[in-house]
Amino acid sequence: MSEVYSDAHLSDILRRTRVIAVVGVSMNPVRPSYYVTRYLALKGYKVIPVNPGHAGATLFDEVVRADLSEITEPVDMVDIFRRSEHVPPIVDAALATLPALRTVWMQIGVEHAVAAETARARDVDVIMNRCPKIEYQRLFGELRMGGFNTGVISSKL
Repeated sequence: MSEVYSDAHLSDILRRTRVIAVVGVSMNPVRPSYYVTRYLALKGYKVIPVNPGHAGATLFDEVVRADLSEITEPVDMVDIFRRSEHVPPIVDAALATLPALRTVWMQIGVEHAVAAETARARDVDVIMNRCPKIEYQRLFGELRMGGFNTGVISSKL
C-alpha cells in the first residue's frame, strides 16, 4: 500500500527545495528522468545530474556526477530514478555525504520502506512512488497543459 502525503506537505517540500540531485538521470530526451530533470531546471531548481555512465558530460548546464559523494554544494533533495532494490545504498550515500539534505524523493514505482525509515530516523522527509514534476504541476495549477483538469480556476492560458 502506498503512503499518503498531504498536499500541504508536498507543497512545503517543493517550495523549500532549491537544489536537487537527480540520481539515475538519462541523457536521452525521451526518458522520464531527462524530461523531469529538464522541467525542474526550467522551474528554477538547480539540478545536479548523477549517473556514473555519463559522468563528466554536461546536462542542463551542470556536469554529470558519477556519485553523490562528488557533490560539494549543499543539496536539499535527492530525486531517485533507480529501481527500488537500488535505493538503500543511494539513501545511505546521501545521508553520509549531503549534510543539508532535507528530502529523499523516490520516483513513481520506486519504494523502499527500510531505506525510508533510515532517512526518517535522520529527520529527512521521504516521498515514495511520486514524481516531483507531476506534483508541482498538480499543486501549482499547471497540469491542464498536459490535458488534465486540476480544478484550479485561472485566467492563464
